[in-house]
Amino acid sequence: MPKGGQVGFDRLELQRIMDLYGRMVSAGHWRDYAMDMGQEAAIFSAFRRSAERPEYRIEKRPALRHRQGVWALVGESGQILKRGQELQGVLAPVERKLLRIVED
Repeated sequence: MPKGGQVGFDRLELQRIMDLYGRMVSAGHWRDYAMDMGQEAAIFSAFRRSAERPEYRIEKRPALRHRQGVWALVGESGQILKRGQELQGVLAPVERKLLRIVED
């Protein structure tokens, strides 16, 4: 990444994230989202209600490519729930939660 550049989501990454977001909205669990694109990371935050902290943050940090992985799933209290090189694997805990929500 060039110095002074901005980290962002590519079309397929954003499509995958928004698909999950749409399914969580349909299940009545999420109501709002925010995106932040900076020099260090691109962050997608999903909210149950817009006035609170995000339930999940999906972070893309290219600088961690050779260490923990580009992707991280961060919980509401700031703990890292999952890290990895592939977005699909990092989203797996949220996908499983969605299945539980739909089954209830």
